Amino acid sequence: MKAVQVSMDEELLQRLDADPEVQRDGRSAVLRRAAEAYLQQRRAQRIADAYRRGYGQAAGIGEEFDGWEEEAQWPAD
Repeated sequence: MKAVQVSMDEELLQRLDADPEVQRDGRSAVLRRAAEAYLQQRRAQRIADAYRRGYGQAAGIGEEFDGWEEEAQWPAD
């Protein structure tokens, strides 16, 4: 692992240090987990945004296929 320096205001640091999980596992472990959770959340958001862009109302199969839906023969119920 690589050591990094993080600046934090004193009130936030006091609240962090008062947390039982931080006291048990240490600041570094808790901050690593927080960073991992943040990155996972950001990745999930990017994927959700990509799906919305890809499957949104404005999305379609493309102008080159316009009119083909009338040519299709759909099975009877």
